[in-house]
Amino acid sequence: MTTRRRFLGIAATAAGLALLPDGLRAAGVPVRTWRGVALGADSVIQLAHPDPAEADRLIALCLEEVARLERVFSLYRTDSALARLNRDGVLDAPPADLVRLLSEAAAVSRRTDGAFDPTVQPLWQLYAGHFARPGADPAGPPEAVLRAARELVDHRKLRIEPGRVAFAGRGMAVTLNGIAQGYVTDRVSERLRAEGMTDVLVDLGEIRALGHHPSGRPWSVGLADPLAEGRNAGTLEIAERAVATSGGYGTPFDSAGRFTHLFDPATGGCAREWLAVTVLAPDATTADALSTALSIAPEARAAVLLDRFPGTAARLTRRDGSVLALRA
Repeated sequence: MTTRRRFLGIAATAAGLALLPDGLRAAGVPVRTWRGVALGADSVIQLAHPDPAEADRLIALCLEEVARLERVFSLYRTDSALARLNRDGVLDAPPADLVRLLSEAAAVSRRTDGAFDPTVQPLWQLYAGHFARPGADPAGPPEAVLRAARELVDHRKLRIEPGRVAFAGRGMAVTLNGIAQGYVTDRVSERLRAEGMTDVLVDLGEIRALGHHPSGRPWSVGLADPLAEGRNAGTLEIAERAVATSGGYGTPFDSAGRFTHLFDPATGGCAREWLAVTVLAPDATTADALSTALSIAPEARAAVLLDRFPGTAARLTRRDGSVLALRA
């Protein structure tokens, strides 16, 4: 019966995607709201549930899971498992979530021929350091320095075992920023499913939809227009799927926006092929990683890579604002 169904919508501020929560109120389901910081960003959790006390308990569970996983994946917490791995080059008895996510990241790296590579952290450090200096050369880091950083990037040199994770070379480092938000979104979704939530929309930078909207229709997700802040470029209707968007416009290193956090592991340069890439997939981990990989892929290559991931589709926005839809 419809009156026995329970619903959840979690909304976090994210470049490229936005929930459309007003439909929850329109459906007559009471909405509880939490505002704070999750995954390093200002966030909002909106939970629609007929029992306010139960809604608050479920919100607390969501925040507990996010905090737990931040202690594993954060680049900015010196005590996180990932920070310790990057500092020491080896991590014995790693947390199971780190082994699982690194293994999934390595699998995506292989399937995309290295277009997605979690070992690009030395490139991030290079570009961030270069442009943080007064009078930095607007053309970017010197070629010799870039080449040296590029030699530290190779997903095949990351050794992953249940009891030990290590780098094969000195100076290597991992970032999971291109996949961890999707992973956390999936884990929160699974936690809520285990609590009996059958109709759930979780947005923690990437979006995962379980079931349907309280009205019985699919969930609505707005796509931010990369050319006009605050404007939607379209709407996706999703159920039992995940959505992720990658776009360098959200995190530029330089004022001109020519250098961003989306790197081509093969060259060490920054992605300039697309303005934004949105991927739909069965889970948020895949959507997150694949949107990162497709950001550096030319048009023909993007179609080839997408074909390797069943159940996926992509919307790629060109620099002129036109859109290429793959498996629309």
